[in-house]
Amino acid sequence: MIKSCIAASFALALSAYLGVNLCKQAAAQPFPESEQTPHVGGKNSTGQIPRYAKILMDCYPDYVKGYKDNYLIMSDGSKILYDDGQQKTPIERLDHADIEDMFYFTYRRERPTGIRNDAGRCRNERLFKYMYGSTPAEVRKQLVKVPWNGSYVLFSKVNGAAAALAAVNRELQQHPELKKYLVSSGTFNWRYIRGTKRLSSHAFATAIDIGVAKYADYWKNAGLSEASTQLVYRNRMPLELAKIFEKHGFIWGGYWYHYDTMHFEYHPEIIAANP
Repeated sequence: MIKSCIAASFALALSAYLGVNLCKQAAAQPFPESEQTPHVGGKNSTGQIPRYAKILMDCYPDYVKGYKDNYLIMSDGSKILYDDGQQKTPIERLDHADIEDMFYFTYRRERPTGIRNDAGRCRNERLFKYMYGSTPAEVRKQLVKVPWNGSYVLFSKVNGAAAALAAVNRELQQHPELKKYLVSSGTFNWRYIRGTKRLSSHAFATAIDIGVAKYADYWKNAGLSEASTQLVYRNRMPLELAKIFEKHGFIWGGYWYHYDTMHFEYHPEIIAANP
C-alpha cells in the first residue's frame, strides 16, 4: 500500500511537471504572423487561433478543447467569449475580464513594475469556475492533501495544481535558509477579495499564502485606493522563493504593482505567456 501511494504521488507530480513544461514550450514556439493577435483589440476574424487561446488549450487540455469564432470551446461543448472588443479602465478589466484581458499585462520578474501592472489578477471567473468548481462544495470535491513545510495543506488536484505545489515543497526542502518564510496561513477559502465582488484564487484552492506573520507586505495596508499611482513597494520575501514557485507554474503577488508578497497563485498560462 505504501509503495503504491508513493508511486501514485510520483506519477501525479511528474504529470504536473511535464504539463507545465509542455505549456511553457508551447508558448515559446514562434507563431506564424497570421496567428498573432493584438495584446488589446478587437475580435479575431481571420479564422486563426489566437496565441493566448492556444496557450490555454496547452495548459488546460482537460477543459479548453478548442477555439472558434471568438469563443473558447470547452470540454462539454459550451463556449466562453474570448474577446468582447471593449476598451476598459483598469478597474473594469479586473471586474469584467474576458479571456484576452487575462493576458493584458506582461508578467515582469522585476521591481518596480509598471503602474497597475498586475499580471494574473485579471481573471475570467466563468473559466475558473468551470475548471475548479462554481460552488464551495464543488471545489472541496477536488481537494487533496499536499505536504507542506512538515505538515499538510489542502489544494485542488485539478490541472495538476496540487502536484505542482508538492513539487515546490520538495524543492524548498533543499533550501533550509528559506524555511522561516514557509509557514502557511491558508490555501482553500471560498471568499471574495477584500473590498471587491471578485472571487479570490483561494476560492478555487489554487493559491497559498506564506510568511504572513513576520515577512508579508500587502498594498492595502498602505491605506491607498486601488486607483492610486503613489504606491511605494515593500517586500521582505527573498526572490529565490518566487523563482522556485515559478518553475512549477505559480506566479508571485510580489511582482504586482498592487503587491501581495505572501501570495502565490497557480497560473501556468501566465508563466507560459511570459517565458
